[in-house]
Amino acid sequence: MTDFERPDESTLGAILGRRNRAGVPAGSTAGRAMRQASARGASLGTGYLGVGGSILAAIQGVYGIALFLWHLPDYPNPVFAAAAWLLYALAMLGVGVAISTRGERMPDWMFALFLFALAGVVTLDFVAIWPLHNVGQFATASISTGFGLLVALTLRRAREIFGAAVLLGLAMLAAILLTTPLTAEHIPAQVVALALVVAPSMFGLYVIRHFRRIVQLELDRVLVQSTVSAPRFAVGMLASEELARLDLAAEELLDSVATGRIKLPLSPKIASTAASLATELRLHLIEGRRETWLYHAITESEQLGKSVSLIDRGSLAGLLGPQQRDGLLAAVWLLVSDKSKATATAIVTLGPVSSPPDPGSRTITVPIVITTTAVARNRVDPATWDAIGKVGRFIDSTQNSSLRVEIDCVVANPADQ
Repeated sequence: MTDFERPDESTLGAILGRRNRAGVPAGSTAGRAMRQASARGASLGTGYLGVGGSILAAIQGVYGIALFLWHLPDYPNPVFAAAAWLLYALAMLGVGVAISTRGERMPDWMFALFLFALAGVVTLDFVAIWPLHNVGQFATASISTGFGLLVALTLRRAREIFGAAVLLGLAMLAAILLTTPLTAEHIPAQVVALALVVAPSMFGLYVIRHFRRIVQLELDRVLVQSTVSAPRFAVGMLASEELARLDLAAEELLDSVATGRIKLPLSPKIASTAASLATELRLHLIEGRRETWLYHAITESEQLGKSVSLIDRGSLAGLLGPQQRDGLLAAVWLLVSDKSKATATAIVTLGPVSSPPDPGSRTITVPIVITTTAVARNRVDPATWDAIGKVGRFIDSTQNSSLRVEIDCVVANPADQ
């Protein structure tokens, strides 16, 4: 006989199983999807950025080799510089072949070996140009290592790339201070060399960070947009996952009783588990009768959940039609998601309906007020006004130097539905 196992999470908020950092149950479908999405190399579209970085590193490498050949007569011993370029080419080729055969993954050992090879390139190049006493003018392979880090830009953590770039910059700075006289003639070349070592990785990290933020915002918007077609009262996306797990747990318990794996009468432990399941299922039924699509759109969105508050005591948001829902959601999203308004917040208030509809009227007017903070009237995107216009007639004003919008939303009379 096998004991019945309780689900990992409950509607009451009790954590019965392990959850990840985002608060999603680790064993749920959402938890598995988040683990796959956060896996190294799995971010949407970053592979193309990695290819672009590799191409940029290859172009700069060709330019560096041409510069090395141009200064070849000036080297007292060009063997070390040639060895540096050979080691750099082997390191880049090896990483490229490994990524193409193993997929978009760079394990710790491969990254460590790659950094060790780059350190060897820098050392050999410095040995070759040390007697020339002008690092900025004659450094070639060592400068290319800054671009070489772009190969690992999308495959390793940002702090690792940042640390490697800083170490390369410090090595270049130390070589400059120890060998090159800092005169007005030499300083410009040294500054350019130092910038070429550090800047590519820093700029690449900036691009990757903002690209991932854009993708996350768009995915969040798509998930929130799915609530527009939801019924007037419904459970949210995460609650649907939980409800499915609770239903499965209840079926397993009933099947265990029917097949005799669990004997009657139930033991106190099993009876307590069954009572808990029944309570949580009843709570889901109650929640489905009081939470509207707009409530779930705000609370389950990472962007809206931290900057938008909803006041809808009469659950009037459920009366809005699909076009009105889309306009209201788009307007609120545009008001709080603009990066130039980092502290922008909004309070969306629906109702109360001030006067009862006329006898026989098939529509009622729901007042909607959007009160914002840190949103200047003259900085609102024109698309925001178009979205508000889909909801109904509106009047905009300024309150405490921020935008306030009052909307008269005409909806179907719920008495006729």
